[in-house]
Amino acid sequence: MSRFSLPIEPSEWVAQLGQRIRIARLRRGWSVADLASKAGINRNTLTALEMGKPGTAVGVCFTVLWALGLDTSLAAVADPDTDLHGKALEASRRPKRAGKPRKDHDDYDF
Repeated sequence: MSRFSLPIEPSEWVAQLGQRIRIARLRRGWSVADLASKAGINRNTLTALEMGKPGTAVGVCFTVLWALGLDTSLAAVADPDTDLHGKALEASRRPKRAGKPRKDHDDYDF
């Protein structure tokens, strides 16, 4: 069985997200069972998320953030309007000038 391994920086982000979710849960005075129930997931899955396990599904992360009321910031995640690098690459592939209008080859146009 092969084990999925994240690069160091994403591993740290996953661990940080888990810690933040745990802090948000504790601030609300909710147990693991409380939040798991609100999110419709298993307690072990929530514990894995809070521990920063990289195999936790992204859908679980989003659902838990929704259950905590922290989902409003998710709209900014990977927003194409804020992807400056992607926009620059796209712009570099555009034609530099507009081409000549193409003439229809309909010789029978009266």
